[in-house]
Amino acid sequence: MALSEKDVQYVAKLARLEVTEQEVAKYTQQLGNILGYIEEMGKLDTANVEPLTHPLDMKNVFREDVVKPSLTQAEVLSNGPEVQSGHFKVPKIM
Repeated sequence: MALSEKDVQYVAKLARLEVTEQEVAKYTQQLGNILGYIEEMGKLDTANVEPLTHPLDMKNVFREDVVKPSLTQAEVLSNGPEVQSGHFKVPKIM
């Protein structure tokens, strides 16, 4: 795919980027190379390739959700600097 400097300037404008003429020339070359590589990949025969959601085998790494004893509310609140009505007291944001 041929990419022009006008295309690069348009994309830069959409991204709200300020680019110099030197950068436009540089990015035109680089983006052209990237798009050319993507075109080459599009020519590959992928008819017998199964779609993947992830390139590596995935397994569930989570532990079982088991109820265990935990701290009481009083024990948790004892670690706070200020407590009010059974909650931590924090400064207002507004």
